Amino acid sequence: MFTQLFGKYLTEKAVIKEDIYKKILEKQKSVRVKLGTIAVAEGMLTTDEAEKINELQKKLDKRFGDIAIEQGFITNEQMEELLSKQGNAYLKFVELLTETTGLTAADAEQLIKAYQKDSGYTDEEMEALKSDDIDKLIPLFIFSTKPHIREIAALVSRNMTRFISTDYYIDKAQHVKDYSYEHLTCQELFGDDSVFIGIAAGRDEESFLKTASAFAREEISSVGGDAYDAIGEFINVTSGLFCSELSKKKIDLDMEPPVSFKKQTARGNFYVIPVFLEGHRLDVVISVNEGFVPGETPEIMEMDINTGVSETNAEGSLGKVMIVDDSRMSRTILRSVLEKAGYSVIREADNGEDAVAAFKECRPDLVTLDITMPKMDGLEALARILAFDADAKIIMITAAGQQDKLITALKQGAKRFINKPFDEEEVLKNVGDVIQGK
Repeated sequence: MFTQLFGKYLTEKAVIKEDIYKKILEKQKSVRVKLGTIAVAEGMLTTDEAEKINELQKKLDKRFGDIAIEQGFITNEQMEELLSKQGNAYLKFVELLTETTGLTAADAEQLIKAYQKDSGYTDEEMEALKSDDIDKLIPLFIFSTKPHIREIAALVSRNMTRFISTDYYIDKAQHVKDYSYEHLTCQELFGDDSVFIGIAAGRDEESFLKTASAFAREEISSVGGDAYDAIGEFINVTSGLFCSELSKKKIDLDMEPPVSFKKQTARGNFYVIPVFLEGHRLDVVISVNEGFVPGETPEIMEMDINTGVSETNAEGSLGKVMIVDDSRMSRTILRSVLEKAGYSVIREADNGEDAVAAFKECRPDLVTLDITMPKMDGLEALARILAFDADAKIIMITAAGQQDKLITALKQGAKRFINKPFDEEEVLKNVGDVIQGK
């Protein structure tokens, strides 16, 4: 984040022009190579191993190197070598700044000192900023003694890096009691604590759309059902990881389905954290145990549900599958993976009630069943389907943090489970094994 914050400072002080800053940023992106790429090039990892670590990183709140070492792919010494080859983003920015503008290294050093003084950062805080250490950076921007606020903010920030973009920075959090917005998608976590995690946008919708498009892996051009859905799934993955971390501390939370609001005002006692993604602002909204009310009237999203294919087309497939998930984005991704592999998706449903009725009608070979859904959740739908057909083959779809419900589902008769976000290899292995009766 040093690159973005210091670059913004330089443009505001008219030391460099905006176009020069953007040029430096683009050059820096091209030279900061991912650790996995370097490891494969150096022969420390195979391409498959690097991809496996990348997929694990999406499900675990850990760095690439930490996972690689824990899984036994590389040693601590090899990790040190990789980091040295990757280069220091801060030093690379300063190098590009001097090369592009004609400023000397001494000039750059003086500007950095001026930035530190004007921003009020200590030497230790500046070092955290230069090294992009999220856990050390978050306290610079969020002043809160309440539990979980900083943990959630750090997790959202790391997931922005994993799933969305590295070109972003956060600003000082605002502790507010009301907040008007154009768009807000949020999720409630309940149980031992009451937590809301949300992402909001004002009139500048670009960052909201960029976040939605990046997570959905497709271009979303306007804010509506698809954008709300993708943002909701991004929050859902974040919430799941957060619940998993709290469960290790014996704090149990469950998750409601994400919900969206348009042109309303949130009220309560909560934090709004500005995030500037590629120059456009979105806000992370976090409330913990404060009676948060996100809005008065949720958006009702009428999203198309693909009813599937004809029985004739399904006859030559590897198996007939019904996908049940309240997220259109998740259904689309799962459908694409399955159909590409030779399965026929003969029906979709976006809630448990419809899933039970659809199962009785189309009798698929396999059902993928999301746990968190409106009207009727996955556990109740599972029980009703199995009561109708005790031999039904059902795979649960779960976000991290739903271990208790997952154990219950497996005890009730679910065959396997698949984690969000989806890993194609994991999906196909589990679906193939269950259909084949393994």
